[in-house]
Amino acid sequence: MSIWARISEALAALASGEPLSEVFEKLRAPPERSVAFTIAVIALGAKMAKADGLVTRDEVTAFREVFQIAEGDEDGAARVFNLARRDVTGFDDYARRIKSMFGDDTDMLYDLLEGLFHIAVADGAYHPNENHFLEEVSEIFGIPENRFQSLRCRFVPDAKPNPYDVLGVDPGTPIEEIRQRYRSLVREMHPDRMIARGVPEEAVKLAEKRLTVINNAWDEINEAA
Repeated sequence: MSIWARISEALAALASGEPLSEVFEKLRAPPERSVAFTIAVIALGAKMAKADGLVTRDEVTAFREVFQIAEGDEDGAARVFNLARRDVTGFDDYARRIKSMFGDDTDMLYDLLEGLFHIAVADGAYHPNENHFLEEVSEIFGIPENRFQSLRCRFVPDAKPNPYDVLGVDPGTPIEEIRQRYRSLVREMHPDRMIARGVPEEAVKLAEKRLTVINNAWDEINEAA
């Protein structure tokens, strides 16, 4: 069964009157975790779109880039988006429920945050309200500040990537420790490992961009050592 078929089952529960928050609670274990990941990105993306006041065609295209939504599945994805956007529940409550669903799996939550950054900058701008939104979500998720800044500098047009921020290390860290950190990050982005922790195959391609920036950061630090 495809991820979107499983999402359709979750949507059927929503159609029967089951709250979105309760649907989240049922999606804790594989393979449903990939469904949960997708719904979480769409739902938080809807809340983020509300933060900057509009939904652009570029942001919709960004959703398609992350999940490769087929024509027949667009209505289902749009339904989750609109449900979340109309829901009076605050984005912080959504974020806490998602944090509870994924527990201490910070890698999964980091992947989710990365998807939100991809959507936030899809229209070529990074609104202050989007920055505040993502900072708050990152804090709720328990993402360390240096990892948040690493994401920000990779996605935000006016943020020049600091190679140490990208790798999440201090400038005074010994080169061998930085090398180990670099290798650890590369291992985290292996497609098999990402899929194993529940990231949909459609979203794994985000790691390609992450890997390029991480390789560049390591090269810059290593050459200066």
